[in-house]
Amino acid sequence: MASAQWRIVGASVIGSSHIKTGAPCQDFSLHQLIESASSGPVLVAVISHGAGSAEHAAIGSSTACHTFISLVRLFVANGGKVSSLDRTHAESWVKEIAAQLECKARESGQVLKDYACTLLAAVVGNDAAAFIQIGDGAIVTSHGEEDGWSWVFWPQHGEFANTTNFVVSENALQVLDFELAPRRIDEIALFTDGLENLVLHHSSKTVHDPFFNPHSSDDVLICATLTAIQI
Repeated sequence: MASAQWRIVGASVIGSSHIKTGAPCQDFSLHQLIESASSGPVLVAVISHGAGSAEHAAIGSSTACHTFISLVRLFVANGGKVSSLDRTHAESWVKEIAAQLECKARESGQVLKDYACTLLAAVVGNDAAAFIQIGDGAIVTSHGEEDGWSWVFWPQHGEFANTTNFVVSENALQVLDFELAPRRIDEIALFTDGLENLVLHHSSKTVHDPFFNPHSSDDVLICATLTAIQI
């Protein structure tokens, strides 16, 4: 199979409420194409939504994304293949991200919850893809116009409005969603909670396909988002 080539676009956008209060954008997105000697290039895409109530949420989301990329890079460098990923790998990566956040909290004299953030990630090879999620927002994939877009995991929301799960939560490993898809992924998009109401139909639990139409006039709210198309 030919090596994957990708067209990728990503953005993190600050919301109007943050502009009014002078707060920074607390969401972060990151991607990297990692060369694998054994199975071709591996696309790693990760986004994180920093909790609005967390004092250092922006640092938390950035740290989570950078740490995840580093962990996957090490996995691939050691000969790991996307098709061999399982929940154990995902849990170990989440534990390491939480440990990095705990170190930052300790060094700055803060508490761990000050760095609370979600995690949505995709590790995509030529013939398999692994998906990981803790928190709200979603990952959606498509295999072309005829098949449309479908979500991998439905957003995680808590018992009350505007609540969700975070990497630093005590139950992070219990609520962790993991899936290995043993197939080629042609298109993928990751987005945080700011785009949920534009991309997802909550009543029918479906994806609003027109959002991904380049002529769509939908506005972008506060979010981190990554979209990749394999060519």
